[in-house]
Amino acid sequence: MKKRLLAVLLAATMTMASFTGCGANSAKKTENETKTMVIGDTTFNAENWEETINPHVTYNGWPCIRYGVGETLVHYTDTMELEPWLATSWENDGDCTWTITLQDGVKFSSGREMDAEAVKQCLEHLLENHDRAPSDTKIASMEADGMTLTITTSEPNPALMNYLGDPYACIIDVDASDFENGIVAGTGPYKATELVTDDHLTLVPNEYYWNGTPKLDQLTIKTISDGDTLAAALQSGDIDAAYGMAYESYPNFENDAYQFSSIQTSRAFFCSMNMTSEVMQDDAVRKAIAMGVDKEGFVDTLLDGHGVPANGAFPDGFSKFGGENVTAASYDPEAAKQILEEAGWVDNDGDGIREKDGKDLVIRWLTYPSRQELPLLAESAQATLKEIGIAVDINCTANRRDFLADMSSFDIYASALVTAPSGDPQYFFTTSCLPEMDYNFGAYENPEVTNMIQELSTEFDTEKRAEYAIALQQAILDDNAYLFCSFLEMNMISKANVSNWTAHACDYYEVTVDLDIE
Repeated sequence: MKKRLLAVLLAATMTMASFTGCGANSAKKTENETKTMVIGDTTFNAENWEETINPHVTYNGWPCIRYGVGETLVHYTDTMELEPWLATSWENDGDCTWTITLQDGVKFSSGREMDAEAVKQCLEHLLENHDRAPSDTKIASMEADGMTLTITTSEPNPALMNYLGDPYACIIDVDASDFENGIVAGTGPYKATELVTDDHLTLVPNEYYWNGTPKLDQLTIKTISDGDTLAAALQSGDIDAAYGMAYESYPNFENDAYQFSSIQTSRAFFCSMNMTSEVMQDDAVRKAIAMGVDKEGFVDTLLDGHGVPANGAFPDGFSKFGGENVTAASYDPEAAKQILEEAGWVDNDGDGIREKDGKDLVIRWLTYPSRQELPLLAESAQATLKEIGIAVDINCTANRRDFLADMSSFDIYASALVTAPSGDPQYFFTTSCLPEMDYNFGAYENPEVTNMIQELSTEFDTEKRAEYAIALQQAILDDNAYLFCSFLEMNMISKANVSNWTAHACDYYEVTVDLDIE
């Protein structure tokens, strides 16, 4: 504890100097009576595929929608139900045609009116540039008529409107956006004026905003990837709010000077088994790992209870396809030892690590530091797997992309993913369980699973979609191809004088028109 306190104090000293460009005591108005605010965020960086706010590239739609620049056609409630936003209504003909009616009186920050032609142009640009959107949406053609957009898909796509609520579907003015520098013109309450990847984003009010008047004259999103530095910045007053705070720092802010906004989410911390790795192709090894990771101990001890142990791909109680409907391997180190013994993995030399055919049972565990839970998960797994005779070699690196590009460099990849960002189960399976998909990091392939995903993607009946989701979860759990460890309890911390900075289950809507500071 003394070392941790010293680290925080040292970080605070360094932070006071490093944040002067953002303005110390940012909660106060300047001599010109402008109201400013600074938010520190550990995830707004290239490491998380959030280099810019251009939603048409990788995961850059997340900062676009989080920071109040972009909005989508539909909005998600905290129960992950769809509701109107830039679209007032939508209907499907029972097959491939969708008719979407748009909100009147909406303008982009460029001043251009948002009509069906502008939305059509935006979605066409999205389909031309984004890696996931074409296969997700299956849009074949679009027609614009005033405030009515008609979309025809290449095949029935029951989840189309759910996908159009994904951050990549933020509606932007293609003509006015500066794609070279990653700055776009959206319909949200704020517009970007400056962006420096891995450093900061500067925002000012969108004078054309259609749904109220922004409260702040300037908002800065500051990238702070180190947890101690983030805590020190909030304590010193260099930032007014923090996203991604380390759990061990929470006690510093549990007083009247600060406030928490908390909610359970479907952001899963999970492991993808590298099915091309020789050691991971051993069914016994994968099963023993699934039984050798103590999920409850990880959440209770290392996360101090700020999370929920996972069973399946979705949280318990989530819609009709939550994790309580499936059976996953439970923590049972003695049974895991027996499984390894029977598979020929035996500790012959007495060093505590099992061997087979002259090779030690060593698992190369790849993960990254910007999600604070992931290094802790790696340490927890390393400790409990050692107890059953498996050595874990941790590679926690911000350069994970380089290693992911080389399938021979890792055996397990532990990452964080919102498994149901649209409130629908299809997203996780299509992005992470189909062969050749960019986010199927373990190269998992099961023909039966592939067929079920294809059937799910064209099924309109919600009851049947839930049944498919349950069957799919059980299939990948039975293969021990994925290990779901925990779900995020998201906590956003701010000074007491900040209002309407609220955590949402979808993890999207941080900066709204109502965000304010006194």
